[in-house]
Amino acid sequence: MAGKDSDRELLFRQKQHWENTFLRKTDMFGRAPSDAAVKAAEIFKKENKVNILELGGGQGRDTMYFGRNGFHMKVLDYCRSGVEVIAQKVDGIGLSDFISAECHDIRNPLPFNDETFDGCYSHMLYCMALTTDELEFLTGEIMRVLKPGGLNIYTVRHTGDAHYGTGVHRGENMYEVGGFIVHFFSEEKVRQLAGGFKIVSINEFEEGGLPRKLFRVTLKKNG
Repeated sequence: MAGKDSDRELLFRQKQHWENTFLRKTDMFGRAPSDAAVKAAEIFKKENKVNILELGGGQGRDTMYFGRNGFHMKVLDYCRSGVEVIAQKVDGIGLSDFISAECHDIRNPLPFNDETFDGCYSHMLYCMALTTDELEFLTGEIMRVLKPGGLNIYTVRHTGDAHYGTGVHRGENMYEVGGFIVHFFSEEKVRQLAGGFKIVSINEFEEGGLPRKLFRVTLKKNG
């Protein structure tokens, strides 16, 4: 029991680790959008999805790309420093009509009414220090706030990644590498967490210098 409590505390401490990292590096991931965001924008445009919820917006590199491309974005992140950076960027390039950001821990209910958004996007949020129970809760909340026919597009590092199984094991398929806890997904877990969504696609891709190996998952709410 003590071991489980200790692991739980470590998962919660990740918030402060990210907060400190964002304060030190104001553009930790660069300013260019991720390939995941570019692809997601293509899918959202094709499906005429305009009002998008982004979860785990970080410092806004993908957020700014969506805003510049005419999407109306509501962005949540649990790091206040990241939300403040996004707000500064939005003001700096005049996108306040398209983007708003607030601090929120997605382990709690999403602060929106039912059927508010056309789509939801997150890049590697699902592979943060979140347990399967927390991810199942999150999937249910995303289902709740999406309109019928809404899309949930997310990316996650998978078990074929070079870091999988390395570092310190933190429960389930979570490993701590370089101070960051990563939850690695199998395709079976992706399907398990679909939570009533229709699985449109599960695509593999690579990112970064390692390279990181990821799934891009596209889910659709029935309706």
